[in-house]
Amino acid sequence: MSEMILLHHVNKRYGDFHVLQDIDMTVQAGEKIVICGPSGSGKSTLIRCINRLAPHDSGTIIVEGQDISKSQGSQFARREVGMVFQNFNLFPHLSVLDNCTLAPMKVRGLSRDAAEALAQGYLNRVHIGAHAHKKPCQLSGGQQQRVAIARALCMSPKVMLFDEPTSALDPEMVGEVLEVMTGLAKDGMTMLCVTHEMDFARKVADRVVFMDAGRIVETAAPKTFFEAPQSPRARAFLAQIHH
Repeated sequence: MSEMILLHHVNKRYGDFHVLQDIDMTVQAGEKIVICGPSGSGKSTLIRCINRLAPHDSGTIIVEGQDISKSQGSQFARREVGMVFQNFNLFPHLSVLDNCTLAPMKVRGLSRDAAEALAQGYLNRVHIGAHAHKKPCQLSGGQQQRVAIARALCMSPKVMLFDEPTSALDPEMVGEVLEVMTGLAKDGMTMLCVTHEMDFARKVADRVVFMDAGRIVETAAPKTFFEAPQSPRARAFLAQIHH
């Protein structure tokens, strides 16, 4: 396995709030990492730093050999690291298809025909191909999130980041989004997912990373993490979730 992502002594502050404190983490190509922890522990900031949505203050982040704090690396991260947000972030005035073709045409230089063929393929894959010409507002939340996943895939990213992709969804729509993510995992996509869906973590993750107060407290295989967490903080967190 080759190293896809390396974080070394990564720090990030918002004013006086030290949101990421000396983060060290390595992710191998094809690895599935679930990042969990209480609200405000730095989980979302961590993955936002990996694609430069939130530039880190100090330390090093390398994605596939590129230091992303350099301008060239920053462009690389935007191009090669896909991101799926909590609230879909689709363009409301564009059709589903146009939401998916915009970046491949602008950033990768694909022709409209090539971009549309690519987009239709991914929309079919997330079981939403029949809705290609609708606007996002005509779709359910679960459908919109599947469009957001297809849109990210249209850039053929090396890595996919998910920032609580199911937390804005009604409970009955959560399953359809997790099913798509499980399919991606089986295909060997490198994935970092911030989520509270612990069943998904058990089934799909190679490793669970538990964060608290801006630090990585514990990293373990799912079985170990759920059955025998090492830190008191992780034990307390899991006890709360299981109630």
